Amino acid sequence: MSEPTQLLASIGVYGYDAVEPIILAALISEDPLLLIGKAGTGKTFLLNSLSEALGLEHRHYNASLIAFDDLVGFPYPNEDHSAIRYLETPATVWQAESVLIDEISRCKPEHQNRLFSLVHERRIQGLKLEHLRYRWAAMNPCDDNQGGSDHYDGSLPLDQALADRFAFVVEVPDWPELNDADRARIADPRGEGARSEDRVGLRDHLEQSRRRYLTQIQDPLAAPRAYALAAASLLGESQVRISPRRVRQLVKNLNAIIALRAGHMNEDDFEQVLNWSIPHRAWGLVPGPELVRSAHRVAWDSAFLEGHEAWLNQLLIESRLDRLVRKILRESPDEDIGSVAVNQSLSRLDPARKAAFAFALYPAALENRLPVGREGINDLSRAAADILEVSGTITWLESRQAGSNSRSPEQMKLAAALSKRRGQRRERAKQLFNHLLVNDILVDDPIEYEEEFNRCITQVRTFLR
Repeated sequence: MSEPTQLLASIGVYGYDAVEPIILAALISEDPLLLIGKAGTGKTFLLNSLSEALGLEHRHYNASLIAFDDLVGFPYPNEDHSAIRYLETPATVWQAESVLIDEISRCKPEHQNRLFSLVHERRIQGLKLEHLRYRWAAMNPCDDNQGGSDHYDGSLPLDQALADRFAFVVEVPDWPELNDADRARIADPRGEGARSEDRVGLRDHLEQSRRRYLTQIQDPLAAPRAYALAAASLLGESQVRISPRRVRQLVKNLNAIIALRAGHMNEDDFEQVLNWSIPHRAWGLVPGPELVRSAHRVAWDSAFLEGHEAWLNQLLIESRLDRLVRKILRESPDEDIGSVAVNQSLSRLDPARKAAFAFALYPAALENRLPVGREGINDLSRAAADILEVSGTITWLESRQAGSNSRSPEQMKLAAALSKRRGQRRERAKQLFNHLLVNDILVDDPIEYEEEFNRCITQVRTFLR
């Protein structure tokens, strides 16, 4: 089957070409989809049109106005008063195959909690919704993420736990992003109110892709999982936390786009999936495009590089310093690759962790036992020299109480951590902390930092035995 193109345009939805693969991937996986966009960008029209084209029993609820009885109907006891049943109406959710929760960011907190199980589990009041396949939602940008002249009073950041249940969180295009042809189609008043029909086999495309997707999930592909693990680690290092559940969801999302492409893995698709799988924009935190692009590039290499290049790439996503040291000491393929690994690590680490890395490995370099070539040892020695050449004339404070007015807050913090150490461990930490102070390098938690450094020392000692 050829790759689907402009299937949304075929049912009268225009301007969504850039995110169409993501919309279709959500339909293939049947996982929840959240659209974010300014007023009038066609979010509701898109989702209602999809339900029409696919022939779904559809429910469209305005979350800012809905009462819970609108969803479930009116409760009444059965004949022997042993259980509660619900009196259904045409608007209740029990027979729905697709549900659109519009204006979800204007929903009262108690209703958000009630909608949580509907979005996450296809349940309401603990009862399974047997027919429900698709769960969709739409919202305007929240108060924490509004720019320019647009402002939407009452559109609040979504609860993070609820936002994390949406597989894809997609910002839809506005007028400036549309091409001339799409603008002309959208401006045509004849399209208003027209019923969407599946003219080119959208349903067939989705059914075939869905079968491929379910097969892939049962026999997982290695590349999507490797990609997701790397991307999550890299984003986490940049303070964009990706939950363990979100990592698994990212793998599912990638499998859905692969199924859409009939098994083909495309780098642009993977980057799009990563970008629109990050739920943070629903609570007002939009990751910078360069951050996502950087994480994508390293993650893509992690999934598809082989041999020495793959090993070096794995070092880029190693977040723990002691494991990075261990890999270089014990897994370096040869001295030339080891030199590249040292140079790469010194280049990417922040100044505080770079100092700990160099200072921990230096004893092995002195004994000429590092599995690293001369170039790498020179790089390491230069970095360690910056620490060893500190004069050491700083007078260290031994407690938080004494002399607090004569010491900088950073020195106080480091001194408090240093006061807990004794013997060689204290001397190593003192030299490292001197380096941090002289070079104005700040650390959030000196005790945690020193313990990470000490774990690196342990790795080196174990290696040198």
